[in-house]
Amino acid sequence: MDLDSRYLTHEECVGYTLRKLYAGFGYSPYKLSKFEPYDLYAENRSFLAGEHILTFHDLNGKLMALKPDLTLSIMKNYRAGQQKVYYNEYVYREGSGEREFREIPQAGIECIGKLDAYEQFEVLYLAAESMKRISEKWILNVASMRTVEGLLEETETDKETRNALLTCLRQKNVPGMEKQCRIAGLDDTRTAAWKTAAALYGPLSSAIGRLEAVTMNDTMRGAVEELRKVQSLFDMTNDGACVHLDFSIISDRSYYNGIVFKGFAQGVHTEVLSGGRYDHLAEHLGKKAEAIGFAVYLDLLNQIFPAAKRSAPDVRLCYGASADPKDVFQKALALRQEGKSVFVESEESDANVETCTIFPGKDGIE
Repeated sequence: MDLDSRYLTHEECVGYTLRKLYAGFGYSPYKLSKFEPYDLYAENRSFLAGEHILTFHDLNGKLMALKPDLTLSIMKNYRAGQQKVYYNEYVYREGSGEREFREIPQAGIECIGKLDAYEQFEVLYLAAESMKRISEKWILNVASMRTVEGLLEETETDKETRNALLTCLRQKNVPGMEKQCRIAGLDDTRTAAWKTAAALYGPLSSAIGRLEAVTMNDTMRGAVEELRKVQSLFDMTNDGACVHLDFSIISDRSYYNGIVFKGFAQGVHTEVLSGGRYDHLAEHLGKKAEAIGFAVYLDLLNQIFPAAKRSAPDVRLCYGASADPKDVFQKALALRQEGKSVFVESEESDANVETCTIFPGKDGIE
């Protein structure tokens, strides 16, 4: 079957291209229902992107929810073994800056089971390849939650101050970070490490060295080693310049561990791809598995490629009152077989089609 991209939105074209990409790496399609028991999301609210959940009661009176997230459902249904899946589904959540729910298209992959360095990199590579298919100008920012854990191991202070340090890290607020380090009573070495992480941004090849210079324990050194492995693998693909280290993208520590990442495209105000290693979520759901994956937010692509105006038919075929319907059909069919789109109407029609008019015969077809 040949697909004519003229009749597809950019969202549909990218969705098809991504499915082809993921299937080429052996990932299997995963079909989800549109709803789950509400309890699944109520118990994992901090993992969700929005605060609100669209709910309803089923015919048995059980409280259900239209899916605000896909990863939770996939992990909930995981049984055992190695599972590599891709999806192209809808989630239902409040729109950005809007006070209403939206049906939001997403594509993505999940790799669940026993993960090694190759499988983790494969997911990161597919994230980069996904960004290439979204935009010519893209960046994939990565960070390590293990670095964050290592910093916290060296920071003995109250919960409020620790949260303030993490907030400054997400905001890349170096002056605020310095203030919080003083409040926490940290020495110069630990303060320098927090400030370096907050200010750090750039290609992995150059940024990792600056991070390594402020490592203070085995957890942080393990994070540096993992990032260097990622860098060396991306250097083989010639994409190293587009993969940057950035700790402002860190995620919820109760779910994510290891590598986290977000993809950005020119012209979009927020990330169009988001993912990471989420072994903690698997453990929280009672699954003995390691897991990594990402989602692509297809609805944001209209910020790069505005919705195309509906194109007019190539031909407007008008027929007179005495025309034989068989003649009309055959003439229209012949034009369509030439690859033209044809709008057929009687000359008395009020249809407004802004294209050329041919065969306007009063008593038949010319």
